[in-house]
Amino acid sequence: MANQNINRREFIKLAAVGVAVAAGTRAVSPTKASSGAPKGKHQWAMVIDQSKCTGCEYCTRACQAHNDINPEIQWNKVVADGTVGDMQVYVPRPCMHCEKAPCVDVCPVKASYYRDDGIVMMDYDRCIGCRYCQIACPYEARSFNWEKFEGENPMVPQWGTPEVERRPRGVPEKCSFCYQTIDRGLSLGKTPGVDPEATPACVNICPTGARIFGDLNDPESAASKALHNHSAYRLRESLGTGPRVYYIPAVAPEEA
Repeated sequence: MANQNINRREFIKLAAVGVAVAAGTRAVSPTKASSGAPKGKHQWAMVIDQSKCTGCEYCTRACQAHNDINPEIQWNKVVADGTVGDMQVYVPRPCMHCEKAPCVDVCPVKASYYRDDGIVMMDYDRCIGCRYCQIACPYEARSFNWEKFEGENPMVPQWGTPEVERRPRGVPEKCSFCYQTIDRGLSLGKTPGVDPEATPACVNICPTGARIFGDLNDPESAASKALHNHSAYRLRESLGTGPRVYYIPAVAPEEA
């Protein structure tokens, strides 16, 4: 029930933002958030177009496969909540990779930390399983690994092949923007958000192009252009977390 309440509140905000879309204005709040962590050349972000998301959960399955996730855990949730006209609206919720992340602030052993490209990471070897980060996260983006994941992954190989090691029992797991793919792609001269070899699995697999990825420091990136051309909002932005996942609110087909 708590999840449903959160999503309803966000959907009300989504509907309000839809008015701004119709008016042709930008709805991204100017609220600033900063952790004080060093900023590098790239600042990765994801944009999700809710008019295009059909709730197919291909993103969830690809994430499960590429990150070799326990079937009982989801790093990439897709929640159905509300309608716009006759269209069902979905709210995909990966980790928001906040610029000022509560999970990083509360970790007593610095197992949660920032990369200089904005990705919020977990050092699973350092983690002591206190779950402070899971409790602090306002987006419910972390899932605790209660049991050691052994045996076959039912999402492999249909939805992808594992690219990272399985996490040990007793740690909170979360989306990493497929950092391993980004890093490998960059080393090969590929561009995240353009070349599949450098782009997160959930973006690559989306059959409708609802997910857009790119570098906010590059005005020519797909993410920057999407935010320039559309109104967008971020979940619970008033908390000052500075999420790096943006949503283009759904517009009924007759209004598009």
